[in-house]
Amino acid sequence: MARKHDYLLYIGFTWLLLVGLACNKDSVVAEEQTPPAPEVPPPTLDEIRQGLADKSATDATTALFYNLKKIAEEHTLFGHQDATKRGVDDNATEWANEQHLAMVSNEKSDVKTVTGAYPSVYGHDFNHIAGFFEPDHGWFVYEKEIARQLTIDAYNRGGINTYSWHYDNPVSKGSFYWDDSPVKAVYNILPGGSNHDVYKMSLRTIADYAKTLVGTDGKLVPVIFRPFHEFDGDWFWWGRAHCTVAEYKQLYQFTVTYLRDELGVHNFLYAWSPDRNFNSEPELLQRYPGDEYVDLIGTDNYWDLQSASTVVEAANKFKIISDYAKKRNKLAAVTETGLLNLTQNDWYTQVLLKALQHHELAVAYVLVWANRKDGFWTPHKGHPAEADFVSFKNNDYILFGDEMPEIYKIP
Repeated sequence: MARKHDYLLYIGFTWLLLVGLACNKDSVVAEEQTPPAPEVPPPTLDEIRQGLADKSATDATTALFYNLKKIAEEHTLFGHQDATKRGVDDNATEWANEQHLAMVSNEKSDVKTVTGAYPSVYGHDFNHIAGFFEPDHGWFVYEKEIARQLTIDAYNRGGINTYSWHYDNPVSKGSFYWDDSPVKAVYNILPGGSNHDVYKMSLRTIADYAKTLVGTDGKLVPVIFRPFHEFDGDWFWWGRAHCTVAEYKQLYQFTVTYLRDELGVHNFLYAWSPDRNFNSEPELLQRYPGDEYVDLIGTDNYWDLQSASTVVEAANKFKIISDYAKKRNKLAAVTETGLLNLTQNDWYTQVLLKALQHHELAVAYVLVWANRKDGFWTPHKGHPAEADFVSFKNNDYILFGDEMPEIYKIP
């Protein structure tokens, strides 16, 4: 009986083993035969437009928004203010496309000189285009024309253009800095205010200019327009100490609606960017004009990126804007940053890159400020930070102009 019992156990075990192998085989076959998930086609341009501040945005502007969203899932683009407008050859020698200086090639770029590639994002400013000066004055005519040409050049080579606006005080006609012209203006340029028509005239200048930005493909050049930035500080006349929350919101809202609905500008995405003075989403959104007026949530942050000791603090603020952008179908960007004169030789890889990679972010681009002899933000040839900047460029997470996908068409 014992032998029989053992034999039956052996038969039972063998049967279970065979059944198990058969099931595993069937499972493997089933897995092999499972068809791959069908590819989800990209949304149509009309579908993308429904999420934009401008429901009539041009095809290229709409595609730019969509492609920046896709890029931000895995990469961050690198940008430079005045990238082909001005720069430095060394610590003592600067170059610039200025009327009073020797002619410089429109293709010169400090970033390209050091890395062999242009930045992906080119920063410009409406300061010398929509301001208070004689419109026929030769210097300002030149400034407008060179800005227009450099913007078109950037677009033609596949780059992205963003415009800030250091707008001189429209009431005093003085500086955009509050300390240099301490005159309250926001209330007076809103509808019904004493200087409202002055403000509308400035917006008409911007609109007229925007419609002259035409690439070699015959299409209007998309622009990321970033008015009234760093409003959470007090240094500009539109800062928090110089207008109420409601006034600031109304100013931003009027700017968008007047350009879009009255002046017919449809090649703008609208960016909104405080400085660094927030530590939570409610603090970030205190002066937010509303999702229907904003396409990109940004932050200007120089202070928290002065050294490695505050990298986490900067990274946490980047996460706040990134999280809100993901949640509300917006773009996120570090719209201004940098270390003046690059006094830390490994700042790009050990501070900026670490801040961008500390959390899982969806930040479309990061832009450093313009190079001048008295203050530069990317290294020139021979600068001790040159090798680190090249290493930053070569990091897979960061994209320069030579790595840009087609940005103005939906795949």
